[in-house]
Amino acid sequence: MSYTVAAETVKEQRFMQWVRTYGDAILRTCFVYLMNVQDAEDAMQDTFLKAWKAMEQFEKRNGASEKAWLMSIAINVCRDYRRAKWFRKVDLQKSLEDLPARYISVESKDVSLTMDVMRLPEKLKQAVLLHYYQELTLREVADVVKVAPSTVHRRLKQAEKMLKISLTGGEEDEK
Repeated sequence: MSYTVAAETVKEQRFMQWVRTYGDAILRTCFVYLMNVQDAEDAMQDTFLKAWKAMEQFEKRNGASEKAWLMSIAINVCRDYRRAKWFRKVDLQKSLEDLPARYISVESKDVSLTMDVMRLPEKLKQAVLLHYYQELTLREVADVVKVAPSTVHRRLKQAEKMLKISLTGGEEDEK
């Protein structure tokens, strides 16, 4: 019986460490996907609930990145929210300012770029968020979105082109 209690204590400690370490990053990612603070908070809670339930599966993945695994769960939760019928009726014309200040990690000059990232096609937005905002490696991003690292690289380049066009107002580079 003491082994079970000790194992539960270790599990609880690991879980609480995940919440402290990755909670804000997951909330920001969920907000960018869902563009609504309340939905992002719900998605973050659902992410951690699923992580708690699947903790044993994570432990069997020797050497896997905790952050990549948790981000994968968060993205899947957000996808499920976006597929739900009720979500289609939600006003998605929200701005980054709707997120509480303590969760915003961008300066005001970067808000425009962040809003452009939010408008990217889903696959490109995933790559940008996970690689640049969450600082996952190409391999970790590939594991999260279940594609080859070369595909992630290609998506990042495509997103970069789209963002450049958006930020320059569609002007071509002068060479």
